[in-house]
Amino acid sequence: MEGTDNEWDRATYREAGALLARLHTQLTVVDDGEFARRQKADTLAWLTRPHRIDPQAVAVLADEVERWPTPQSVVVPTHGDWQPRNWLAHGGRLAIIDFGRADLRPAYTDLGRLAAQQFLEQPELEPAFLDGYGSDPRESASWMRLRIREAIGTAAWAFKVGDERYEQQGHQMIAAVVEDLGRG
Repeated sequence: MEGTDNEWDRATYREAGALLARLHTQLTVVDDGEFARRQKADTLAWLTRPHRIDPQAVAVLADEVERWPTPQSVVVPTHGDWQPRNWLAHGGRLAIIDFGRADLRPAYTDLGRLAAQQFLEQPELEPAFLDGYGSDPRESASWMRLRIREAIGTAAWAFKVGDERYEQQGHQMIAAVVEDLGRG
């Protein structure tokens, strides 16, 4: 769907939300906090690797991540890269590809890419998606932790692989979360 008119069609997002809800409701497991511990450690590790994240932002982010709790999480089957580049029109229906990042995670994690890209560019897509999904799986504290993880990971990974456009997106995401942390 990426790069087509369907990428910006509310009906596509309603269908994508409904399809994601079907994936998420296949299994529910309560983990012992391992998901949260792993995410915290992985996020801090990205900050120790080479990157071009502003040192003041690194200090703010590292301080925030160090204080993250590691509670139990309800995890479900997730895609890991739920966005239009992995959505295909097939026989008049939405089909999903690339399950290479699939794992058991909290449901809200599959909204991270959309929130940083399509929902920012065209905010009316978000309510259509949530209408299809049936609810909003995000809770403010865990959602902020995901936004921080995604921002740091995007900027650092894109720097590592030399993708300057994607790295810039990561820096924009970092600026947004640092600003939101300053308001909190």
